Amino acid sequence: LLCGGILVCGTMNRIANTLLRASGVVGGGALVFTNCVYSVDPGHKALIFNRAGGVSDKVYHEGVHLYVPVLQKPIIMDVRTEPRTISTVTGTKDLQRVNISLRVLSHPVVDNLPSLYKELHLDYRDRILPPIGNEVLKAVVAQYNADQLLTLRDKVSAEIREALHLRCEKYNLILDDISITHLNFSREFAKSIEDKQVAEQTAEREKFVVALREQEKLAMITRTEGDAEAAQLVSNSIKSHGKGLIELQRIEAAQKIATSLAGNRNVTYLPKGQNTLLSIPGAGAQQR
Repeated sequence: LLCGGILVCGTMNRIANTLLRASGVVGGGALVFTNCVYSVDPGHKALIFNRAGGVSDKVYHEGVHLYVPVLQKPIIMDVRTEPRTISTVTGTKDLQRVNISLRVLSHPVVDNLPSLYKELHLDYRDRILPPIGNEVLKAVVAQYNADQLLTLRDKVSAEIREALHLRCEKYNLILDDISITHLNFSREFAKSIEDKQVAEQTAEREKFVVALREQEKLAMITRTEGDAEAAQLVSNSIKSHGKGLIELQRIEAAQKIATSLAGNRNVTYLPKGQNTLLSIPGAGAQQR
């Protein structure tokens, strides 16, 4: 029995050692696998830096990829379209100071990410857009007067877009959209623009008043000519047909007056040819 117990204990120890070694192998394999795997999120791309040969020319897309931890290092790059605001203070053709801001949407050329990273590293947008944007803004704004920046804003924006697009192509950067978001002049120039607008509005108002008076004058002349023509027609009618028209107008006027007076309580009609005062009590005694 004692020998059998010793045999069983030895077997259990061997099994335990085997399981311990197996778990160690599995755990070590899982640790190594975890350290050899990296993931690329949507909107990002990856490059592999090899200590022996530098940055590889292959671009890795979204998903899970393998690499050698000691010899290789994954480089994750954001390739989504990002906004960037470029602001500068520059001078116009007529020597006016203008503060202008430009909003730029851009993304890199995916196939050229290796060369882009080698030349400009991960902060390529900060190294490309501000200096190029300032130079293009100053070059384009200097071709226009201050008032033209307001009246020809679409044309100015189109020229800035074209010039900036050509400059960014050299650095493997694509511009999706460009828009002028802020355009501000000095206080003196803004005051002069406001005074000019007020003067133009006053001039337009004066023109309207003059035109209105001219129309009133023409209307009065037309009305006077119409009255004169009507008087002439009445005179000709009287000469041709007598005073019947005048008598008719007198009767119509008398009817209107009688109708108006009939509704007034303070008016009393007295028959013609009769002494109405005699029928009032006490009036005859006073007469006598």
